[in-house]
Amino acid sequence: NGWAGCGRVSGRAGCGHGSGWAGCAQGWTELEAGLLLGRLLIEFTSPMSMERVQRENPDVREGGKYVPLDCQPRQKVAILIPFRHREHHLRYWLHYLHPILRRQKVAYGIYVINQETFNRAKLLNVGFLEALKDEDDYGCFIFSDVDLVPMDDRNLYRCYEQPRHFAIAMDKFTGRELPYAGYFGGVSGLSRSQFLKINGFPNEYWGWGGEDDDIFNRISLNGMKVSRPDVRIGRYRMIKHERDRHNEPNPQRFTKIQNTKLTMKRDGISSLQYRLVELTRWPMYTNVTVDIGKPPPRPARG
Repeated sequence: NGWAGCGRVSGRAGCGHGSGWAGCAQGWTELEAGLLLGRLLIEFTSPMSMERVQRENPDVREGGKYVPLDCQPRQKVAILIPFRHREHHLRYWLHYLHPILRRQKVAYGIYVINQETFNRAKLLNVGFLEALKDEDDYGCFIFSDVDLVPMDDRNLYRCYEQPRHFAIAMDKFTGRELPYAGYFGGVSGLSRSQFLKINGFPNEYWGWGGEDDDIFNRISLNGMKVSRPDVRIGRYRMIKHERDRHNEPNPQRFTKIQNTKLTMKRDGISSLQYRLVELTRWPMYTNVTVDIGKPPPRPARG
């Protein structure tokens, strides 16, 4: 069938375009097509090596790229992962996501954006530009934390008519659902035009927190709305970990979030500055090591 992201579909309006799972649910499901599994058992206790990931995914090309052979994908998707000292997490993420994406018939490339000083949103801006330098026909960009794995493969990794928030329920949240209505963290997706419309992501959120709320504000201020999967499908498991050093909460984040309207035109993809240190195409992903600078000194208290 090639339903998920492909042009050759079953003839039902909505499948493979716009509505995804919701458009295909009535009278015909992805499970019946034999392509997707639905709810998945996700665990992080089995030993995981990169060699095992390679063995399990022989059809993935160098650099972590894949194109389905039995259909013509409607979208080409770049998946961008901001990264710092999480090799253990990355192996599990690749182990689960490569098979999920192949079952979804996604044409994709995986880019890990690596930097010592952590600034999630700025790293994702870099990933956007570097992915397009690598292959200029990406039309969809999915931004994923490396410690989040979807628990249902009907959560389709593609872009929609509105910006998409995929990770709407996580096992770290009490009750597992969104911590607040405007939450846009974890895993999200924007088409190329949507990303450029909001001037990409902010570059000034150093350390932990705040940037996803700024991005949500940018989307709203530009007249768009966030779309989400059904709560039963948008569940994720998080690999437990301690917060890294040099990724402490940013005390200025609440002030910055309130000023998105004033800052978004001057702070974003249009003002991005960085230095590419190295680009390496490993078998299961492309690693992009960059220098994005250092955070400005924090104002003295008192």
